Amino acid sequence: MTEKSFDLAVVGEINPDLILSGDVVPQFGQVEQNVDDLTLTIGSSAAIFACGAARLGLRVLFLGKVGADEFGRFMLSAMQARGVDISSVTIDPHVRTGLSVILNRGSDRAILTYLGAIPLLEYAEIPFERLAQARHLHLASYFIQDRLRPHVPELCQRARAAGLSISLDTNYDPSNRWDGGIAQVLDLVDVFLPNETEACRISGQAEIEDAIARLAARIPTLAVKLGGKGAAALAKGQRVDLPALPIHVVDTVGAGDSFDAGFLYGYLNGWDLAKSLRMATVCGSLSTRASGGTTAQATFLEAQAYL
Repeated sequence: MTEKSFDLAVVGEINPDLILSGDVVPQFGQVEQNVDDLTLTIGSSAAIFACGAARLGLRVLFLGKVGADEFGRFMLSAMQARGVDISSVTIDPHVRTGLSVILNRGSDRAILTYLGAIPLLEYAEIPFERLAQARHLHLASYFIQDRLRPHVPELCQRARAAGLSISLDTNYDPSNRWDGGIAQVLDLVDVFLPNETEACRISGQAEIEDAIARLAARIPTLAVKLGGKGAAALAKGQRVDLPALPIHVVDTVGAGDSFDAGFLYGYLNGWDLAKSLRMATVCGSLSTRASGGTTAQATFLEAQAYL
């Protein structure tokens, strides 16, 4: 068998986060107020995940779209500096790179997003010959990938035919419909990585335990992020529940994406379910130590100390 060039191919959105922290609840009527801190950093679920996986030592290829503008250049430079291969990213001079403004209050946040290029990635723009050089395909932000979404089943089928395993983190659905063909896609993935809200809404269940049972019946490996309660994972009839680490939380932005990176590190290295989930909870928890989704992401040696 030919050795693959990458451990992971990540398909998803690319945009920076502008994080404002402190007294961030705005008052209209032309009221000006001061905030405690400002950070311009790597944003978007897919990019934060990619950086977290690269930080752990995985070889990561990114496939997405940005505009030919300052925000796009900032993102590509920052991702490349963190070890992510961005050579196959589409740079479109006719669109603007998206931006999320995050109003951060520590354990809670509000997000204002200008989509820009985020929903504009086309299936035809994905260089499949590059994607096929990876061992695994990770898909992020399913519900806002408007142009790609109808073709995700075809993408998954082609990836599987090329020998890739597949994971999915849908993230939140801004339309609040929680459909968009997701049922068909779930039947094509090996690993599903929702949080509690996403698991309930996608499964159509009001209670998380009912949601977990329904999803685990159709997906080979399920890992559900439960916030401060930790996480649960199920595979092959086995279930593991673990608490979050007792970390002083500075910023929860990107914690779920770092969780995903930790879990897939274990999955791709053949670890058992309990150890993979432990790696996920460690990576997710440690990422909250500083502002921004990538600032405090754990190295393998940092995470290993908690295993």
